[in-house]
Amino acid sequence: MRPPIYLDNAATTPIRPEVLAAMEPFVSGSGFGNPSSAHRFGREARAAVHEARRKIAAALGAEPGQVYLLSGGTEGDNLAIVGAALAARAAGGPFRVAVAATEHKAVLGAAHAVEALGGEAITLPVDRQGQLDLDALDAALERGVAVVSVMWVNNEVGVIQDVRAIAKRCAAARTPFHTDAVQAVGKVPVSVVDVSCAMLTLSGHKLGAPKGIGAVVIRDRNAVHPLVHGGGQQGGLRPGTENVAGAVALGRAVELAVQELDDFRTRTCALRQRFEQGLLEAVPDADVTAADAPRAPHVSNVTVPGTDSEAMLMHLDLAGIACSAGSACSTGSVEPSHVLTALKVPFDRAIAALRFSFWKTTTLEDVDYVVEHLPGIIGKVRSLAGVLRR
Repeated sequence: MRPPIYLDNAATTPIRPEVLAAMEPFVSGSGFGNPSSAHRFGREARAAVHEARRKIAAALGAEPGQVYLLSGGTEGDNLAIVGAALAARAAGGPFRVAVAATEHKAVLGAAHAVEALGGEAITLPVDRQGQLDLDALDAALERGVAVVSVMWVNNEVGVIQDVRAIAKRCAAARTPFHTDAVQAVGKVPVSVVDVSCAMLTLSGHKLGAPKGIGAVVIRDRNAVHPLVHGGGQQGGLRPGTENVAGAVALGRAVELAVQELDDFRTRTCALRQRFEQGLLEAVPDADVTAADAPRAPHVSNVTVPGTDSEAMLMHLDLAGIACSAGSACSTGSVEPSHVLTALKVPFDRAIAALRFSFWKTTTLEDVDYVVEHLPGIIGKVRSLAGVLRR
């Protein structure tokens, strides 16, 4: 029997063997010490954390002291957005944030948290290809905001934002720009110097590192207030004993991802093209979301009318194929993703969206197998839907 095919790599990736080897001494070896301790065990752990920060900073064009290690992308987004809003309020500035309508829920949730604290959240619209409305951004900047947050690469449809143009507008307005680069690092070129962003979030488990480790680059420490309070680790901005093994893993994963970027993009773009071409030839009424927009190579969001994504997921799983739904089941009804709604994808297509996402271990044989079996699965789901309607 053929092993299952995993095409949900935008959700999480397997830990890379090189990453596992790098972190192992800090899990079961002599590197178990607390990096805040003065003895040799602490020094070994502290040196490993410093080296991890150096690798992350070098990969992103930052300084090691600007890299703050934390639990993942969600915490990083919250620290950047809520922390920047709190800092602005304390300085007498606007207690207001602006975020794109297609952001990850970590960013949208952080914006709602600002509202709950008495602030304001502005949601910036996008066009049908997922590109930010720059006129709406300019209007928000004219009103005054503590921070603008727009993700580099969208996690559901893979659209690449024009972060350079967004960053320039924010810089001209003297407003910090934060970007959630969780789906960008290792997939497209990322630099906080080339694209002048004040803050950038990344997450390890999207890069072959374990879950529970991430980082946020904050170029101006004074622009953000801490959300967690305690000891003086990481300048007090994110106190708490560092996850040493996780930090080592993240540093190695980011290092490898940047080294292999060109090869990854070439291979993965070929996989995505083969998948989309094969699907559209076999199922002519299928559609690729934001097909005409700049997209990262590892994500393909497709919609198939006459189906729903939950039913498709179940049948794909039975066929040994793992991907993600583009909709969510809520109180017995299927609701479209907020991202597809923002792109004005018609309801019947939005509830039938699937996200296939590729990784360095994905093969052409995997893609061909999925393309071969998808038409039959689609036909089965459409037939069942017709029976239920009758």
